[in-house]
Amino acid sequence: MKKIMLLTVIMATALISCGTPKAVTQSKKVLKGYWSLDNISYSEAGTYNVNLFGDANKDCFVGSTWRFIPNNNTAVYTINGANCSTGDRNFIFTIDPVDPDSGLYDFLIKPTDDKGKSENKIGYRVNLAQLSETSMMWIQTVNVDGKPFRINMNFSKINE
Repeated sequence: MKKIMLLTVIMATALISCGTPKAVTQSKKVLKGYWSLDNISYSEAGTYNVNLFGDANKDCFVGSTWRFIPNNNTAVYTINGANCSTGDRNFIFTIDPVDPDSGLYDFLIKPTDDKGKSENKIGYRVNLAQLSETSMMWIQTVNVDGKPFRINMNFSKINE
């Protein structure tokens, strides 16, 4: 009987520890809805030709609208800028638990077609540095000349 009790406790502990952390679940609720990418800045001064998410440059992304659907981890962003390849881009995303070293969430983005299939299996990692009911900030760190270079993306909530 003691062995069965011990086994039950171990299994229950394992199931609880495998569940989605409460902070991630809450973040998905806040993330749900429509957002506008209002501003993109860099950690270093200067002019850079950055291609974000293998898609378009900074000027095309500023003013883009994003819709997150957390219950199935899908999303779409729409580029509307002049001199840009306009239209919808689909992707799937996940939010990892907080990284104990940085204190930030890892936000993983994988472009897909409209059926949720990835053509090139390439994904991108950004840090979900700030998330509230009205604003969100992502930080993507890349290497430029062997040094870390941060791309800061600031969003504002449009509606749910």
